[in-house]
Order: sequence, then structure tokens, then C-alpha cells
Amino acid sequence: MGDSSQNSENELIARAKSGDYAAFEAIVSKYEGRIFGLAMRLVRHREDAEDITQKTFLSVVEHVTDFREEAPFAAWILRIATNHALKVLRKRRGLDIIPARGDDEAEDYASMPLPDFIADWHKTPEKLASDGETKALLTQALDELSDSLKATFLLRDVEGLSIDDTAKALGIKPGAVKVRLLRARLQLRERLTRTLGDRDRVVQTSHRHASDEET
Repeated sequence: MGDSSQNSENELIARAKSGDYAAFEAIVSKYEGRIFGLAMRLVRHREDAEDITQKTFLSVVEHVTDFREEAPFAAWILRIATNHALKVLRKRRGLDIIPARGDDEAEDYASMPLPDFIADWHKTPEKLASDGETKALLTQALDELSDSLKATFLLRDVEGLSIDDTAKALGIKPGAVKVRLLRARLQLRERLTRTLGDRDRVVQTSHRHASDEET
């Protein structure tokens, strides 16, 4: 069934490349909700998210012939949406969201401070996204992340892109994705532990470095 679905998408893409408007409409129908959801999580403003969604599909129309099948189409279109969302955030906040050099993997695991509170959870933060009782809390916790950490977490852990595709979407190196992802997970775990963690299993730390915890 999965192969059939992939073949159907490949056929849609081929038709879209030839200028078939109905194929474009089918692509919009398939990805519109996903693109809007990602945009909303990133920019937290409905009108901006709607604008990002529209610009994403305009970009697809303009550049679909540039798409190469080496990468999944979903990764390609999510990359376009993310770029448009980051442009909105840059304009809104007047700062660079993603470092131009993309080399923050130099801030390696050894130099990364641990959160104030940690806990051994049965659910990871990303799995909590599907839990109705904690969804609002997770949304709030995500909003407390920096834009670069939030974008990395959403693309990798929520949208399910690979490390390499996430790196391409953000214009950074895979090593930087791994560092940002770990930072995001640690910060989310700390934030949610304060409310949801098992207090009997919570340990308060003193911002020791990750290297201090290695045995």
C-alpha cells in the first residue's frame, strides 16, 4: 500500500512538472494542512501562517521542475515552508534566526549545560504532542524555545524529516542539527518535567556540563 501511495505521488509530481493544474490542486490538497500546521507552530499567528502556506505553494508551482527525486517530496516542500516561515520571523524580530555559517555544532555536547530538572519519563516530549491533556502545555513549552531550536525540533521530531533533510531545510550542517535537537529536547524535558514529571524521580542539577555526566 505504501508503494502504491508513493507511485501515486510520483505520478502527481510528474504531471505537475508538465504543467497539469489538476495535479497541482491534488498536491495542495494533500499537503495544505501539514504546511499550515508547521507554519502555525513556527510563527504562532494565523494570518502569517496562511500567507506562508500560500507562498509555499506558489514556490512549488514556480520551482517544481527543480525537484529531484533523490529526496522525498515531503522533505522538499517542508523545506520551502520552513524557509518562508523563518523569513517572517526574521522580519518580525529584526534578527538572524539561523546563523549564516551554520557551524554551531562547534558547541558540542561536552559544553552543553544540563537543565535544572531532569526526570525519567515514559513518554518523550515529541510523543506528548499527541496527548490531548498535555498538548497545550507542550505548545507553550515550544514557544519558549529559540526559533532555531524550535524549527529543528519540529522538522526532525514532529514532521519526521531525517537529520540530513532537516539540515538542508535549515541551511546548516547535520552536526548542527544534532546539537540543536539535543538542546531542544533537554529544554522541553526540563520545562515539562516541572509540571508532568514524577517528583519522586526528579533530580535537581546545578547546570553541570554534559561531559560531567559521562562515565
